[in-house]
Amino acid sequence: MTFPSTPGLFASRDLRLPELGQPESLLRTYAWMQLARTADNRILDLFRQGLIKGTVTGGQGNESLIVPLALLADKALDVVSFSHRGLGGHLVWSGHLGEHLCQYFANSGSPTKAREGNIHHGDPANRSLPMISHLGIMLSNVIGGTDSQRRLGRPAVGFAFFGDGSSSTGDIHESLNLAAVLSVPVVFVIENNQYAYSTPISEQFISPNLFERAKGYGIEGFAMDCRDPAQVLQTLGAAIDRARSTGRPLLIEAHTFRLRGHAAYDTCDYMKPGEAEAILAQDPLPKFREKLAAAGHGARLDAIDAEVAAFVEATIKASLTLPPVDPAGMMEEVFAPGAPALPWVPSVGSIKNRESKIENLTMAQALTLGLRKILTERPESIVLGQDIGAYGGAFKVTEGLVEEFGRPRVLSTPLCESASTGYAIGLATNAHRPIEEFQFADFSTDATTQIVLNAATYHFRAGQKCPVVFRFPCGGGLTFGSFHSQELESAFLSFPGLKALYPSNPQDAFNALLAAYEDDNPVILFEHKALYRRGKQPVQWDANYRSIWEPAQLRSGDHATIVTYGEMTLLAAEACDYLAGEYEQTFDLFDLRALAPLKLDAIKASLARTGRLVVIHEGRRTHGFGAELVARLTEEHFSALKAAPLRIAALDMPVPFAPELEAAYRPSKDKIVDAIAAWLG
Repeated sequence: MTFPSTPGLFASRDLRLPELGQPESLLRTYAWMQLARTADNRILDLFRQGLIKGTVTGGQGNESLIVPLALLADKALDVVSFSHRGLGGHLVWSGHLGEHLCQYFANSGSPTKAREGNIHHGDPANRSLPMISHLGIMLSNVIGGTDSQRRLGRPAVGFAFFGDGSSSTGDIHESLNLAAVLSVPVVFVIENNQYAYSTPISEQFISPNLFERAKGYGIEGFAMDCRDPAQVLQTLGAAIDRARSTGRPLLIEAHTFRLRGHAAYDTCDYMKPGEAEAILAQDPLPKFREKLAAAGHGARLDAIDAEVAAFVEATIKASLTLPPVDPAGMMEEVFAPGAPALPWVPSVGSIKNRESKIENLTMAQALTLGLRKILTERPESIVLGQDIGAYGGAFKVTEGLVEEFGRPRVLSTPLCESASTGYAIGLATNAHRPIEEFQFADFSTDATTQIVLNAATYHFRAGQKCPVVFRFPCGGGLTFGSFHSQELESAFLSFPGLKALYPSNPQDAFNALLAAYEDDNPVILFEHKALYRRGKQPVQWDANYRSIWEPAQLRSGDHATIVTYGEMTLLAAEACDYLAGEYEQTFDLFDLRALAPLKLDAIKASLARTGRLVVIHEGRRTHGFGAELVARLTEEHFSALKAAPLRIAALDMPVPFAPELEAAYRPSKDKIVDAIAAWLG
């Protein structure tokens, strides 16, 4: 389908400082504002006619902020994430009006293949990051994308939008601080239209001057009245120029207008009598038109209005003729397609020494070795996390790396799990491949939205790869208590779009880090803390390192198939050896290694032969990962089973602290032996 040709008056999407104030620049600004207003109004009409599903959140009244900013941005360099009132910004930034309309119609012309709702789309290929409804989350993505551009030597500026309501969220403060600490030039814009849905600012804040928060982060902040687009152009132009030249972030509180309520279904009955009418009377667009007409441009304005109206109607007509979206391919596009192997130097040591094998490494040392190899050979790599610099991380896995590679590559972040994760996601959507260490897997719960609703969905909803590795030191047995001992694989992997590896020995840990790093999807690397220094093994260059995505068979036998992973692999192996000696029963023992995606063909073949299944994992039994394994493995061969599957897992309680209590909570070798022996019956 071919959309109508875009009128020539929209041929230019840019304004630069020397042009501001000239009649042509003001008329261009008006034209884009009128296009945004006309499109927003017609979208509301079409919604009311039932041609648009979900709901719509119009930008009527916000054009005097969003259009000038989008015109002033450098679309070849800069990074942006528009809010749900930013249709005008989307129109200016990239794409044809028809593509944006098809996003609302959710038809086959939708740029997200109708997988994302209404204005949540972006254009990540052109650094317009698609928003999610948790608006505060998007700020740190913009920081990461902007810093990625800056690391490449490009003088980019980022633009992050959020409302007065979402300015109360923790992610806003984490992100403002992170940008200030890292000195990333992001222009943070508070779209203050006086209401968070139905809650007025008088009920949200003690101090009404939101821009004054900038002082707490040591950055510039100011308020801006958006009633006059000509003045907005001047103010924003100067501010963007300062951010670009100084490399420092700034905070703008933009006093803008919400003319249509929060969304199409909003009746605004919470407003005081006459309040909605007073806001409508301040509408910047007709006032801007009056000012331009008074300056002698009435005929030009009439021509613009007519051309805009005709263009919008023709585009709507063309967009509505497109067929519905085809659901084919959805499952295949949850993940980005497989990437080719990176050209690694075939060694485990440095490029100079090129050792093919190193004896006697702990798993922690193997991970350090892998990180060093990645940082040495891959210039796009960045390692970040809390206390990973001079201290070397909570478990010393990053020890010595900052001295070798420097702070820009090995970055200790403030204590802001959500913002640092969003920053990593922003890096990953541009040109970098970050590896983020969480001090403890438990702390990743503060970044849950970033991981499971943002990173994990990026490819499905935006066609954008998101190559980031999240390192999760996990598991119990070290008397760390409930907040430092969780096994979270069942929780995280219930969300689609995440891959996960869980190595149980130094060689597998080294291989897993390389395999996870070169994958174009977000990968969680579970690292059991009790394995970091449990014994030493040789680690060698393994050309078949990608086999880590398949289970490894560690024992062979006839009586049953045992499946496990992580530290339980060691305990299960000891239990198998004991049962073979004492009970003369042998088992096929598999170390799962890859928890997502699950590749179970070899295990299914084993189960078809043995007819009995044992699943062992450290996480709690109820809703545990073992339940998924049992279901996947038995649904095809249920009638051939000789016994009910056996699940061995932790008790359904928080992780207790005292060693005696934790020992009672977790599986152990003796518990595994006893459970299997009783099951053998």
